[in-house]
Amino acid sequence: MDRRYFLKSSGIALAGFGLMTAAPDFLQQFANAQTLTNGSGKKKILITIFQRGAVDGLNMVVPYGDSEYYNLRRTIAVQKPNQTDGAINLDGYFGLHPSLKPLEKFWQAKQLAVVHSVGSPDNTRSHFDAQDYMEAGTPGVKSTRDGWLNRVLQTSKSDKDSPFRAVAMNGQIPRTLVGRAPAIAMTNLSDFAINAGVYTQSVQGGFEGIYQQNVGGGLGDTGKETFEAVNFLKQANPSQYKAENGARYPNNPFGNSLRQIAQLIKANVGLEAAFTDTPGLNWDTHANEGGGRGQIANLLNNFGQAIAAFATDLGRRMDDVVILTMSEFGRTARENGSRGTDHGHANAMFVLGNSVKGGRVYGDWKGLDAQNLHEGRDLAVTTDFRDVLGEVAARHLGNKNLDKIFPNYQANTKNFRGFMS
Repeated sequence: MDRRYFLKSSGIALAGFGLMTAAPDFLQQFANAQTLTNGSGKKKILITIFQRGAVDGLNMVVPYGDSEYYNLRRTIAVQKPNQTDGAINLDGYFGLHPSLKPLEKFWQAKQLAVVHSVGSPDNTRSHFDAQDYMEAGTPGVKSTRDGWLNRVLQTSKSDKDSPFRAVAMNGQIPRTLVGRAPAIAMTNLSDFAINAGVYTQSVQGGFEGIYQQNVGGGLGDTGKETFEAVNFLKQANPSQYKAENGARYPNNPFGNSLRQIAQLIKANVGLEAAFTDTPGLNWDTHANEGGGRGQIANLLNNFGQAIAAFATDLGRRMDDVVILTMSEFGRTARENGSRGTDHGHANAMFVLGNSVKGGRVYGDWKGLDAQNLHEGRDLAVTTDFRDVLGEVAARHLGNKNLDKIFPNYQANTKNFRGFMS
């Protein structure tokens, strides 16, 4: 019996992480990470949320001060503030969709910022290509082997990094986290803890004893590291977890993903980067999108409730946490014949955290007049998405290696919008 067979046959859910071939080396980091993960040192944490399907940023963050918005969207426009199902006023020109009411308090507390007219310089309208380009951080280049956030981790690693440094609440490692820096993918922390409990509480001593006696030091050490890692992750105690500060997560896959990320943060497992998309929420609203009510309203209701619950649950821990949302592209400025919107160009992104200079919409807004639209149909990109990601990487995570994080792009702090302290 060898190390790999032990990990496979022990049933401790490591195979589900997609790390089978690298597990022994990965778990070797565990001993080096003890001082960090036991809470003696603080790490900044980035939570990236990908709205797959291309959210309609013009109905998510409504430019109600632009008269063309209502001319272009006769049936799906969100009404102005103080009207029935009207937008939530932000600054006298932009407003949040009314379903994002749970996020209003973070705006008022200047913890929430919006970057509008942001996107990729590549013109593709393909979901697959646009997502790939954004997650790789290299628009128009399909040959990039790793994700932008993995490169952030690669260029800021240390011998005290936790094995749980990067976690994706997905069935597999997302493009964003693919690369040489280790990352874990899991779908359900509760199932993991239940499986781990069987082995660590009932037969841990028996397993360790057998392997130490019959296999020798190498495999014995691997088994010990495995059980230690499992026990440490179990501090999250998902079966008994209770949110703090009155937070209530929506009972849907996206809400559950954020709840489990909050558990990992509170368990002090050394998390630095977490990823989730929005499972169960399809943002591709080609038909019957709705305005203040309807399809988009229902999607944004679940989205806003989950993010608000997460930030409320963490409370002061948000001093060290930033949430960043993104989507592959926006949608057409004009509604289509099916009362929906088609694939567009620029979009809106949210940045939330106690270190964010919130209460402001950032970006260069050109407006929705025909002469200002991209190809005569879409909101134009005036902020490259890499400048937003770069600002978070540099000013929140403290990683200034922008030339390595975004190869072949002249990333420059002069292009930052200033939403990070």
